[in-house]
Amino acid sequence: MKLLPSSKLDRFHLSLHHHLPPVVEDAPVATPPRGGVHVILGCSMAPHVALFLLLCLVRCDTKTVLQDKLAGVRTVDVQAVEGMVAQFPCDLGTAANDKVYMVFWFRDDAGIPLYSFDVRGKHLSEARHWSAPEVFGPRAHFSTSPPPASLLVRDVKRRDEGVYRCRVDFRNTQTTSFRYNLTVVVPPEKPVVVDRWGRVINATTLGPHEEGDDVLLTCRVLGGRPEPSVRWLVNGVLVDEEYEHNTGDVIENRLLWPAIRRADYAAVFTCQAANSHLVPPKEVSLVLDMFLRPLTVDIKKPSETGEGGVLTAERRYEVACESAGSRPPAAITWYKGKRQLKRITEELRDNLTVSVMSFVPTLDDDGKPITCRAENPNVTSLFLETSWTISVVYPPVVKLRLGSSLAAGDIKEGDDVYFECHVRANPPARKLSWLHDDRPLAHNATARVFHSNQSLVLQKVTRHSSGRYACSALNAEGETVSNELHFRVKYAPSCRSGGVSVVGAARGESVVIVCEVDADPPAAVFKWKFNNSGETLDVAADRYTSNGSASSLKYTPVADLDYGTLSCAAANEVGAQLTPCVFQMVAAGKPHAPRNCTLWNQTADSVEVSCVAGFDGGLPQHFLLEVYSGGDDKPRVNLTSEEPVWTVRGLEWEVRFRLVAVAVNSKGRSAPARLDDLLFPDPEKRTASETTLGAGAASAAGATLAGASAALALAVAAWRAARRRRKPRKPPAPQPAKSAELDDAEPDLIPNNYCETSSAPCLAASSPNRTAPAPLTTPACNGPGASWTWGARSAPAAAALGRSASATLRPAQDLNVDAIKEKLLDNRIPESCV
Repeated sequence: MKLLPSSKLDRFHLSLHHHLPPVVEDAPVATPPRGGVHVILGCSMAPHVALFLLLCLVRCDTKTVLQDKLAGVRTVDVQAVEGMVAQFPCDLGTAANDKVYMVFWFRDDAGIPLYSFDVRGKHLSEARHWSAPEVFGPRAHFSTSPPPASLLVRDVKRRDEGVYRCRVDFRNTQTTSFRYNLTVVVPPEKPVVVDRWGRVINATTLGPHEEGDDVLLTCRVLGGRPEPSVRWLVNGVLVDEEYEHNTGDVIENRLLWPAIRRADYAAVFTCQAANSHLVPPKEVSLVLDMFLRPLTVDIKKPSETGEGGVLTAERRYEVACESAGSRPPAAITWYKGKRQLKRITEELRDNLTVSVMSFVPTLDDDGKPITCRAENPNVTSLFLETSWTISVVYPPVVKLRLGSSLAAGDIKEGDDVYFECHVRANPPARKLSWLHDDRPLAHNATARVFHSNQSLVLQKVTRHSSGRYACSALNAEGETVSNELHFRVKYAPSCRSGGVSVVGAARGESVVIVCEVDADPPAAVFKWKFNNSGETLDVAADRYTSNGSASSLKYTPVADLDYGTLSCAAANEVGAQLTPCVFQMVAAGKPHAPRNCTLWNQTADSVEVSCVAGFDGGLPQHFLLEVYSGGDDKPRVNLTSEEPVWTVRGLEWEVRFRLVAVAVNSKGRSAPARLDDLLFPDPEKRTASETTLGAGAASAAGATLAGASAALALAVAAWRAARRRRKPRKPPAPQPAKSAELDDAEPDLIPNNYCETSSAPCLAASSPNRTAPAPLTTPACNGPGASWTWGARSAPAAAALGRSASATLRPAQDLNVDAIKEKLLDNRIPESCV
């Protein structure tokens, strides 16, 4: 078949188009290429005409394709993602002054269009679109706005991949063609990340991990066309893009992130799989979670601490500890030394953990560290701690011990011992003292007591060293006394009473003699002996009983030879008694009455009574002065003395008192020695008497001299009695008791029973060791301190009264003693009266 030239075909196309009936306007149109024939096929056209036209169109289009190839139309690569939109630009503005007539789209080298855009006789917005149902169908649309015009294919399928051609026919200008090579991109599946043990990580977090861990991750990608690239990014920074094929179409990229640090916390590990720039890469991201150790830990010391940060023992303190930087927040633990403290409170403030610990330091805590440990609650090895060594001040703690080399139960008299005072104090003790039975024990080399540092040394201890010992220490916090140490010194027995004890017993009288010894430990054995001037005998053991520190012997003298010396001696584990206890057995009875009792040294308010002791009956005796008034049977006053000397004071004026002196021993009382009555005159009456005496002084001169002689004799007798009391006296032989009315042993003495004074009377006992009355050498009433005047009394009256009679003495203000002496010498008083 001969083909028509292009110009003729175009004219043919136009004429044919104008001659088609109206029913075929909407029929599909195939536009031939430039120089070809545009044939409109209608159902009413004759079969042979239609076949002719189709063959002509195919022939002409094939020729046009070849012409395009020869013309060198460039093929542009176009990528479209499966399921998305493919865009094929087809510029309609290549002919500046011509109008678009028809637009056709062809696939590969096919001569039949798959899409047409018919603009003939219409505006672009009113053009008719046609899409081959078996190719794109409704998925394709030719869009002219915005320029350039493009064919848009939605929901691209893999089968859509191929070469597409766009032909634009103009009314007058030559046809324009565009070629596109469509590549359909198949995205890969979403990556999957597995850990070092092959477990798929489905969470969005990675870990938690500890500092120093190695992180090993594998990213697996399945499918994708073209083959995707798999890479790792950390915080958006590419760190690994080397990947490898696994089984089938699986691609893997393995990432090793060694020794993670604190700075890696919350790092984002991203695995990306990409095979086109048209769509974002498929990726999965993991945020690194970590357990972090605390960054800081700090102890806040209490404000109540003393100077230098010291703490006071037995006082409660609160100490705070703060820690930051741990994830999760730190758990705080307190330790004192190695012991954990429990009394704490804890709170969280943002990323800060605050713990407050309350405790009471003791003296044992001095020098111990207070440790605050901030620890990650999930990982015990992630901790940070700080310590504060506390200084605790407290009063001294004192403990007393016997020297370590000594045995407390084996100390004997004569041993050397030492005590150790252990002192623990903060601040150190500045003073150390020792106490014995609560009394200070000072350093005394003479007494063999030595202080040496914190030791007390006692040399040659005696039984008196026994007792309670303690030491005390003093510092700025106070003073403390140690425990009491009961120190025991063992010693051999010794007689508790000491000296010789006199035991009096009458013949046939049984007495119990108790021998008491002082010993530690108590005496175990007692031995009794009897000694008279002839022999020494051991007393049989069945004659006496022993009980610890005492032994009792019942003794009955029946003859003179039974009177002598009894002795007892004891022994204990320390040794035997060196000096025995001695008991002098004497024939005993009641004591004899006191003798030569006189009143002397009488003043205005007192008088002294002095007697000579009689035989004591062989037993120790004491003396009793009883003062009676009027006809009373009971004494007004009892005065007791070891010596027969008393001082009487405080008695009423113008009352006559009776004085009775007796001796007393264990056998009873002696017969009474009665003194004449005692009277303290009223001072006013005494003054009137002195005035009367002055008028008759001349006629009484002889009586005065006689009275002076009697006073001098009385003073000499008192002086002799005092000298006898100061000399040791042997007990006289037993004599029958004498009544006070019988003659005295010394009849030359004339007792003075009355001494009037002008002062108010009083009563008191004299001291046993008082000075004996002195001879009448100074103005005195039988002693110093008084002067006398003598009342007239005739010698026969004195003889009738006997020795108990006495002159009435009255004080004189101006008595000339020298004149009295001269009168005595001139009158030649008989010697027997002196």
